[in-house]
Amino acid sequence: MAAKERAFEATDVRRPPELDVVDGSGEPFDLGRLSGQIVVLSFAPEGCGAPCAAQQALLARVREAVNVTPMRDMVTFVAVAEAGDGGEKPAASNLITVEASNDSTAASLAARFADLSSREGISPQAHVLDRGGRHAGIFHGEEFGYFNMVLYINGLSNARRPEPGLLDRVLGLIR
Repeated sequence: MAAKERAFEATDVRRPPELDVVDGSGEPFDLGRLSGQIVVLSFAPEGCGAPCAAQQALLARVREAVNVTPMRDMVTFVAVAEAGDGGEKPAASNLITVEASNDSTAASLAARFADLSSREGISPQAHVLDRGGRHAGIFHGEEFGYFNMVLYINGLSNARRPEPGLLDRVLGLIR
């Protein structure tokens, strides 16, 4: 994908950072509950303005394209908004809007995920997690080709689900 899309950055982070967020009913939300799903995670921090709005519009096009394929049941889009924003109202069954909770903000959570990138100062970012929960890639900014993201998601949907590592198996026993 990196050869086709310069806004794409491959990553290979086994366990992405924790998200301190709540769902629409105020309950803590854990990305682990989306195990088996490809997750497209985006952030809409206060003050981001036009770049975040443009990226959210682009991600809506990606959702529309995914939702007319069999992938619709394999992909979940998660948008992180500031606490009290109410966030984007779900327009699709595979869109979840969560809010920053406790002492976190959407900006601090976005920064935590931005640390996974080797690129400096490119914002906003859309993070893609594979079906095993591994952080697989980042689409930078708001000018990436939406079809390239759809193709990347399609590739992940056709890949074998990764086998859990030793730490994952131990944590699974504890849960």
